[in-house]
Amino acid sequence: MFTGIIEETGIVKNVEIRGESGSVQIDAKKVLEGTKVGDSIAVNGVCLTVTSLFAGGFCADVMAETLRRSSLGALSSGAKVNLERAMAADGRFGGHIVSGHIDGTGIIRQMAKESNAVWVYIGTTAEILGLIVEKGSIAIDGISLTVAKLRGQDFAVSVIPHTGEETTLLSKKAGDVVNLENDIIGKYVQRFLGLRKNNVSNGNSGDFLNGGAENGLTEERLRQLGY
Repeated sequence: MFTGIIEETGIVKNVEIRGESGSVQIDAKKVLEGTKVGDSIAVNGVCLTVTSLFAGGFCADVMAETLRRSSLGALSSGAKVNLERAMAADGRFGGHIVSGHIDGTGIIRQMAKESNAVWVYIGTTAEILGLIVEKGSIAIDGISLTVAKLRGQDFAVSVIPHTGEETTLLSKKAGDVVNLENDIIGKYVQRFLGLRKNNVSNGNSGDFLNGGAENGLTEERLRQLGY
């Protein structure tokens, strides 16, 4: 699990795509501290497993599903990427719950400066937009950000100077592709409500979280589950 608080920006040393999968080598400093083979590092928001370490960097494999869902396949040597190690159990939760499992990509449509901040407008699919709420959280290239505006085919975030300096977001331009991860809580809620709707429409009185379709996700059922 990650928080979306970027620890540093690394530099891609090499990308090797072989058919539908491949590997990536990234030069880094801070995220190497205490890191071992098998640990997880989020690269532009994508959770990757460290397969080997070298002086000043690490290697990770990239599977076909990752290439389909994210922009990692478009990386080239010299590109800057946002890096974050998996959250330590005793660490502060500065951002929001980020799994590192990308839902899809978006395209930067516009960037506009307002006082000390920069508005970034991102267009994406209806499926991803359907899980975004104004003032809720979203991870853009692994950066935990607050949704400031939500419109018909896009959404916007307002990026403060510190975030701009510590990440790659403001180095991008209109037309660039970014990785997006919706708030995981919203995805669970959508899944639970979808199951209940399907059960009810099918006339199925079977279990819905072992509570019966007619009961749905109730306060009583949540207590039974230990919440």
